[in-house]
Amino acid sequence: MKVNGIAFVFPGQGSQYVGMGKDLYENFSEARDLFEEASETLGYNLSELCFNGPKELLDRTSRTQPAILTVSIAATRIFGKFFSERPAILMGHSLGEYTACVVGGVFQFRDCLRIVEMRGVFMEEAVPEEMGLMAAILGLERSEVEDICKGIKSGYVAPANYNCPGQIVISGEREAVLEAVESAKSRGAKRAVVLNVSVPSHCRLMKPASERLKDLLSGFRMSDALVPIINNVDALPVTEAQRIRDSLIRQLHSPVLWEESITKAQGMGIDTFIEIGPGKVLSGLIKRTVPGARIFNIEDRASLDKTLEGIIKS
Repeated sequence: MKVNGIAFVFPGQGSQYVGMGKDLYENFSEARDLFEEASETLGYNLSELCFNGPKELLDRTSRTQPAILTVSIAATRIFGKFFSERPAILMGHSLGEYTACVVGGVFQFRDCLRIVEMRGVFMEEAVPEEMGLMAAILGLERSEVEDICKGIKSGYVAPANYNCPGQIVISGEREAVLEAVESAKSRGAKRAVVLNVSVPSHCRLMKPASERLKDLLSGFRMSDALVPIINNVDALPVTEAQRIRDSLIRQLHSPVLWEESITKAQGMGIDTFIEIGPGKVLSGLIKRTVPGARIFNIEDRASLDKTLEGIIKS
């Protein structure tokens, strides 16, 4: 396999589940050490939360983000024991962009834990609970979804995640999102479903959180990335610390251009995507965006072995 054809991709919020990381923890000392470091940094037992829940607490944004970050970094470090070649590109969906920054050497792991925990707090506090909402629209063109959002009169709603062809997530004020869902159904959407989140991410309602994040990031050291990171807000590869900082700030109140990011990676010669962290959400999105791509994932011992076998055979 040509090493320069590999991208590591990291999942964001929504990929969490009770039990994530447990198999890695039980099989690899690297995972145990990392969970211990995370628990010490955060001041609570992160492994207990990830492995046993409760789900309601794990799903709280300020807990979800450090949890997914830790599981993803643990899986990456374990994978690195067996596959030492550096990927050509790093990518992450929303929160996953922070994981990419740790893997790329932009942040130290402990610093990033604190950052994403506070990022979650800022997001929770930006919009009163039950006032915001997100929903997934499947089967409509992006122009149709954009027109629907512009036509809503009951409040603010806008596209938040351009995930893949035919799948767009919208975000905004609760009543406006609900109205947009019904409008999408009436215009022939295959599905239009409200997501189980109360924080309306990646829209202008997160601007106050972005301002607080800007202040927070100014207090942490950032280095240039060792590997280009395709950012969410522009779908462009960036390495300079200042550009990455700017990207992370804008990302919180701007749409995630995931489809464009995958297409950009393909145009740069990437033919193999390895999703590292809980779940396989991104693998499905990549498959629908680049049907011919080779896609692997790593979240436990079985998927690690399958990925290593697939790469060796390539």
